[in-house]
Amino acid sequence: MNVTKVVVLHGLYMSGLVMYPLCRRLNKKGYATLNLTYNTLSPDMDAICDRIDAFIDGEPTAFVCHSMGGLIARRYLERSSSQSQWVDPVITLGTPHKGSFLAKEINGSKLKGILKDSIEYLLADNRHWPFPARLYSIAGDLPLGLMPLLSPKSESDGTVLIDETRVTGMCEHKVFPLSHTSLIYSRRVIDYILSILERQAPDSAGPA
Repeated sequence: MNVTKVVVLHGLYMSGLVMYPLCRRLNKKGYATLNLTYNTLSPDMDAICDRIDAFIDGEPTAFVCHSMGGLIARRYLERSSSQSQWVDPVITLGTPHKGSFLAKEINGSKLKGILKDSIEYLLADNRHWPFPARLYSIAGDLPLGLMPLLSPKSESDGTVLIDETRVTGMCEHKVFPLSHTSLIYSRRVIDYILSILERQAPDSAGPA
């Protein structure tokens, strides 16, 4: 079954506004999008999951998620609702699947309060992708941000380490010469996302 809908999830301290250019490209290609704004410092997973379930409504749906948005997508899939069986693929941009080194450093400092409940997601150590939905993990290697100061020899997009974006069970991993935020706006990245969505999904996509 071919994807007809896309759930779009933004990252920490952001809103759906930053994902609008990406959604516009998706809409022009004929995909219906749910550009979901949520409180990143105190995510209401019940409300988030209800919105996503209602949007999917029994149609093949992909996820495109930036940073923490990919961790929210994982929590959604862990709930295994009937609608979640329609999800494939999941595409993440700069998502620290293994947990965020930067968040760990902040949590151990006097600034820990600025992360609030997001820390529950950002420090989760998820080294494997166990879901039927195929994971395409996109990373950046242009280190514009705090990461070069905290870990000078590391490879990162300035906020998330490249290694944090790699997990076993993923379908594909691709690195672009971009910083954490610019992953959202890059034409090359969006072209790559569209190429994934246009691939024929397995015949078994969706509930049996």
